[in-house]
Amino acid sequence: MTTNQDNKNNQSTDNNNQTTDNNNNAKLLELIKNLFTHSIQALKSEFGEEAVEGQVSQHEVYGPLFSFLVKNEQGEAYACGFFLRELLANFQQNKNPVLWLSSFYVDLMKTPGGKLLPKPPQSEDEAKAMMDQVVLPMCHQAIKEEFAPEEVYTGLDVNKEHGPVLEAGFPKYKDGNNVCAMPLHLLLAHYLLNRDPSDLIIQGLYRILDEQQNVQPQA
Repeated sequence: MTTNQDNKNNQSTDNNNQTTDNNNNAKLLELIKNLFTHSIQALKSEFGEEAVEGQVSQHEVYGPLFSFLVKNEQGEAYACGFFLRELLANFQQNKNPVLWLSSFYVDLMKTPGGKLLPKPPQSEDEAKAMMDQVVLPMCHQAIKEEFAPEEVYTGLDVNKEHGPVLEAGFPKYKDGNNVCAMPLHLLLAHYLLNRDPSDLIIQGLYRILDEQQNVQPQA
């Protein structure tokens, strides 16, 4: 039997939960607003002669995504996107977040005529074709070029937690950490943000090299 007191307690709990949710949403919106403002200011400080625009969208998996566009006097526009967590981490921890943020546009501006965000795939078939024909070949080539003439293994696998992944590693290392892997959906997300998806794997491979080189030989 439910008493009036039980109903009051349940209603109080619901109200408290709603208040907590509202407070969390307000804090998130304030964080997004601040990151957006700081990013725009950072880009304007580096590209003072160019027009700078931006927007925030909501991704069902990755949450808030920030995209900024820099347009030069010739009308060439360059766009790049970022995850909330990486913007937050770099503005909090990076000694020069302005340089970090602007570096993506310096690289993009090497492409004559501008470079807008790629058109997202409209179906699973389009996403698979984009992965097979563009993203994975780009990663394979970049990885091999980065570490040449070192032999580097690259291949696909399935992770129980993350699903299909791209693996890479150094065959010469038999012990310890010798393989890194990135989910295919994360590589695709970076590509659609005009980011080089191979950077994720390459950073992991450099960490493997550092770890292997720091291993002291046993007596």
